[in-house]
Amino acid sequence: MASLSKQIRKSSKLRKKLLATALTLSLVAPVIGPQVGFADDQGYTGEEGKATPYVGRGAITTFKVAKAEGQPEVEVATQDRILEISGKYFRDANGNRSLDGYEDWRKPVSERVADLISKMTLEQKAGLMYINTHTPAADPADGKFVTEANANIVINKKLRHVIYRLSQNLGDVANYNNQMQQLAEGLELGIPVVITSNPRNSASTDYTNITNTQDQHTFWPGTLGLAAAGDVEAVGEFAEIARQEWRAAGIRKVYGYMADVATDPLWARIEETFGEDPKVVGNMNYEIVRGFQTEKLGTDSVAITVKHFPGGGARDDGQDPHFANGSFNIYPTEGSLEKYHIPPFQKAIEAGVASVMPYYAYPSNASADQGLEPYSETEQFEEVGMTLNKGIIDYLREGLGFKGYINSDSGAVAGSAWGYLVDEDGNPIPNVQKVAKALNAGTNIISGGSTPELVIQAVNEGLVDISKVNESITYTLSEMMTLGLFEDPYVNPAEAIAAANNEEHRALAYEAHQKSVVLMRNDKTKGEKLLPLTEEKLENVKLYVEGFIGVAPGRNNPNPQKTINEESAKQTAAFNADLKKMLKEKFPNITLVDSVDQATHAYLYIKPTQSNWDNNPRIDVNEKTGILELDRIIEIQKAVPTITAVNFTNQWLINKLEPNAAALIGTFGTLQEAVFDVITGEFNPVGKLPFAIPASAEAVEREVGDVPSFAPEEYKHFTYKNKSGDKYEYGFGLSYNKGNVPAHAGETGKPDHADETGVPAHAKK
Repeated sequence: MASLSKQIRKSSKLRKKLLATALTLSLVAPVIGPQVGFADDQGYTGEEGKATPYVGRGAITTFKVAKAEGQPEVEVATQDRILEISGKYFRDANGNRSLDGYEDWRKPVSERVADLISKMTLEQKAGLMYINTHTPAADPADGKFVTEANANIVINKKLRHVIYRLSQNLGDVANYNNQMQQLAEGLELGIPVVITSNPRNSASTDYTNITNTQDQHTFWPGTLGLAAAGDVEAVGEFAEIARQEWRAAGIRKVYGYMADVATDPLWARIEETFGEDPKVVGNMNYEIVRGFQTEKLGTDSVAITVKHFPGGGARDDGQDPHFANGSFNIYPTEGSLEKYHIPPFQKAIEAGVASVMPYYAYPSNASADQGLEPYSETEQFEEVGMTLNKGIIDYLREGLGFKGYINSDSGAVAGSAWGYLVDEDGNPIPNVQKVAKALNAGTNIISGGSTPELVIQAVNEGLVDISKVNESITYTLSEMMTLGLFEDPYVNPAEAIAAANNEEHRALAYEAHQKSVVLMRNDKTKGEKLLPLTEEKLENVKLYVEGFIGVAPGRNNPNPQKTINEESAKQTAAFNADLKKMLKEKFPNITLVDSVDQATHAYLYIKPTQSNWDNNPRIDVNEKTGILELDRIIEIQKAVPTITAVNFTNQWLINKLEPNAAALIGTFGTLQEAVFDVITGEFNPVGKLPFAIPASAEAVEREVGDVPSFAPEEYKHFTYKNKSGDKYEYGFGLSYNKGNVPAHAGETGKPDHADETGVPAHAKK
């Protein structure tokens, strides 16, 4: 969607108001060069480390009562914390050698929680109202991941929810969890710690990035790849496998997955979505919730926090609300919010999702009518961030029937409290008022920062009633108890490693990689289709291979292009060495040559990259996205028949890449080995594009921004048409069985449900 200053179809009065608001916000929180602490509050660390094989470091001794009929498993790090009463065993959480109500697993959770809350001070309650990043020692020689120095938020701030962002092996993660639980066991009331993470089973540009390596999580294609495969049942299978790994390592809550619908091709976070079809996004989120949480939340579950309500995909010029210039959601199309963005959240709620995360942005009154209950007689929305927005949260609870708890995004009640940073006179709004605004709106736990003293102040000053605090921690304590953490928060690192290295699970992950590959073009050369390169064809093939890997510069980089150039060159060199090694080991029947002059064919892998953190939305394939040698790519394509594979984390503009390719392949965080299974015919391609590819920069400029490409409201010339005359519309994909005819030939590219309203049953008529 073009920026509002260029395109918004509203009155000049509204346009001026919206742009003035954005300008005010940019003065309050500059887009360029914010303080490091502000970046940390938003969840940015910049360095996650790399996994090394598990060697047993950091293991602790625990004492366990095994699960038996009428007896849950009980485990402690201090043996005298086990109580025996009438032949039953309990965890003596507060160490007083007697059985308190909240320690008695025989009682209903609601009764246990009420008892615990009655024993808590306001300071302890306030600590439970926050969740923040905890960064353990990444490579401790003494095995101590958790130390007094790095655990201040647990010891002194009394937080019991932490976000873990490192990429360690699962044995280390398990021992980190056990050390954290051991620490909490020795603190007042013995309330365990809930360890949370962003999704961690695939490659990621901006969040927890893993690779296909020993002792780490099973490695799957990205969410776009799962969407491209189109196998909803396999997504449930993935979630069930991932749940086992997370549970075994002690990570009991997911900050994810995203139910956002990708409607603005410039938005960097499209990489984390399931594409642009609300029905697919909803169905896959349903399977994610059921797979991680199981049918009913329990001791084997991992709780899901679906995000970002009411949908982060409706952007303006791709700008994200982590930054002031993207601080609003704009809906130019009448009814688009309920038609396209709400349905995936309905599916997550139907699946029983534990919590929902609203986004930073505020809903803009420059939007077309969305049919919700108006904020006032003159305003459709209260223009404050979704986390502070009572109208939006009431709609989630009362309109959609959500029964779980509201988890703010990181920093959304601090430096990113858009619409509530300054008062009408331009004076900064005190942080305590932001906290009060969020809690009174219905937010239950605040992410980013560790300032429980603000909750204490809000209660003491009468800004928030203590009942709001009690209500909020009732949600989170109930979840802890339901997950079984009050009986056994500890895990076995050996079981975590076994889950990570399960060969059957790794085989299923690999199959998902194969299914994610989209064949986008397959020309004839010498009278027959170039692909597949069968055993017979390969006898006459000398293949030149080269990758071009883009790297994003990261946040607050003073010289971004210099970093892009240097790091992209390094990553490209490493990729090419790995690619050639893999081909020699896995595909010995392919003859590799060292130069294009020696080759009969070429394989080029193009991986453009943009990052949400550098606040510069772009989808051109050039030096700005780390592709430093576009001219060389084109030269190779013209020299020999070239198979060109493009990794689509976004809807890249491929106008220069596509025309000279002999075959074009789309990947989505896909293993190269799986790509070559398709190239050699070992696997017949089944993937379909999870979004349309834009025709040009002009098409991106003119697209609507809040609707999918197949929507009747979208710009009708949005979709790219390739050299063969095929449109790269949503759902396009070739197979060897059908030659150059897409499975949906003769159709418009719209899914079957494209003309359905998608409007919730409660929506106004």
